[in-house]
Amino acid sequence: MFSHRTQWNLAPNRFTEAQMKARESGGRILDLTISNPTQAGFTFDHATILGALNRAESLQYDPEPKGLLVARGAVADYYRERGEPVDPDSVILTTSTSEGYSYLFRLLCNPGDEVLVPKPSYPLFDFLADLDDVNLTPYLLLYDHGWHVDLPSLQNAVTKRTRAVVVVHPNNPTGSYASAAERQVLNEFCAKHNLALIVDEVFLDYSHDSQRQQSFAGNLEALTFVLSGLSKISGLPQMKLAWIAVSGRDAESALARLEVIADTYLSVNAPMQHAAKTLLEQRRGLQPMLLQRVGENLTELDRQLVTQKACSRLELEGGWCATFRVPAIQSDEDLAIDLLRETGILVHPGHFYDFPREGYLVMSLITPVQDFREGVRRLLERCSSR
Repeated sequence: MFSHRTQWNLAPNRFTEAQMKARESGGRILDLTISNPTQAGFTFDHATILGALNRAESLQYDPEPKGLLVARGAVADYYRERGEPVDPDSVILTTSTSEGYSYLFRLLCNPGDEVLVPKPSYPLFDFLADLDDVNLTPYLLLYDHGWHVDLPSLQNAVTKRTRAVVVVHPNNPTGSYASAAERQVLNEFCAKHNLALIVDEVFLDYSHDSQRQQSFAGNLEALTFVLSGLSKISGLPQMKLAWIAVSGRDAESALARLEVIADTYLSVNAPMQHAAKTLLEQRRGLQPMLLQRVGENLTELDRQLVTQKACSRLELEGGWCATFRVPAIQSDEDLAIDLLRETGILVHPGHFYDFPREGYLVMSLITPVQDFREGVRRLLERCSSR
């Protein structure tokens, strides 16, 4: 009686079962996958955050499909401060970037149409595509002293049913930004094939070299949809507010259609919209703490890596993840399960992010420093002993 969209295998996989057993045993797990800043030991301005939700205006219902101007203006101010002007009228508010993807898949695709997505990348896309009857086709990111878009795979992936290209800037988990040269190629590719560009920029502000990376917001060379939100920018995933910034060719038509989609759901609540400016301001205090944590953990990781030869890390430019190369003497899933059982550390196997072969683990760089230090020690000790 259920739709084909939800015909997933809902049984827990071996890795999930191993986590459940480890937690049931009562032993302490060193979680090196933690990506929720509200659970990573950071200090938040509780009074300001909660006070922003206590506004009399929130008792008024104003069903503005794009979102209230006060909130869209706050988003535009964020980009303007980065030197990237965005018109508030080109912004559509959503509760999450996931919802934003769904809006865009519905805007751009008929059932069975295709969207090109990077590989490796975050596994969320598969479920969103299933729910919106969209087919995903991967294009490859290749590693050679840094990550690069494999242009032949991009060219080979496009068909008559392709409607859009997804770019994650910076990619999760590789931490690679789209370079200026890649941006030009992507724009030309989309123009040639009449495709839209969907750019996920949730980690945009977390460059590791302190250099501000350019957003795709305001890109005029192709129809462009930039996704971002409070979850990463201000470290507030529980405050459900995100957006789509639209620019480029046919932007006016896209916005008119997106407004109807948004009007159908009216998903963003009034308290969050009135609090948007204040909550975006919270990034000024939180981002330096997050970047300091990331820097300390990267320094510690490199310090420990020089003491052995079995493992290494891949270069990364931004974001919160580090990719760890390990001897491929067993599957990544088997290794992750063994590490959990034998050493009590939790890491993600590379296949979780669609790495093309074995020998990769992914860990979070916002893990509390002491846990990260001890977890890396145990991981290296285990890998070096085999």
